[in-house]
Amino acid sequence: MKCIPTIDIRRPIRTALAVLAIAAVPAGAVAVPALAGPSRASVVSTAAASCPTGWGSLPEASTFQGLGHLTDVRTGQHACFDRIVFDIEGKPSWFRVEYVKDISTVGEGKLIPVRGGAKLAIVLLAQSYDETNHYTYNPANYDELTDVTGYRTFRQVVSAGSFEGETTIGLGVRARLPFRVFTLTGPGTTSRVVVDVAHSW
Repeated sequence: MKCIPTIDIRRPIRTALAVLAIAAVPAGAVAVPALAGPSRASVVSTAAASCPTGWGSLPEASTFQGLGHLTDVRTGQHACFDRIVFDIEGKPSWFRVEYVKDISTVGEGKLIPVRGGAKLAIVLLAQSYDETNHYTYNPANYDELTDVTGYRTFRQVVSAGSFEGETTIGLGVRARLPFRVFTLTGPGTTSRVVVDVAHSW
């Protein structure tokens, strides 16, 4: 883990640092539906589905540590839940996901307005810059990482910054709904952290 020089710690739209991104149980412990597609493209399953039960709304964190670089953040719609995927170059990232009162920029602690009745803070051990301090993930809009217009559960995806190897993102959702988190490996040397938030209890 490295600390990027203070001069590079920025969040273009709000003045904290850049980027984001991140998710739960080990990959093998849950059934894994199709992954989200590109940021704007969302796919809605039209087939009748029996929505999973047993998810909760308490904090989730991994018990392992993997260190990589965040390269993309994608979202998609599914029959029973909305999904956010964090693409990482490297091993599956350590993560912590929990409902919080507010989302604030890392380091600076500046409040970030986030749409929705509830907010999830997603912290990944995956920085958004490489060893030469060049961004590996640098979105055009830190307040709208993906377009979630029309999603049943997601309301907004924002960057809270990337600092000392960790990237934090804020996910605004309709209400405090159950969620799950898991990781996937591949293809090649890449991995993914996946967060699903249910449409209902």
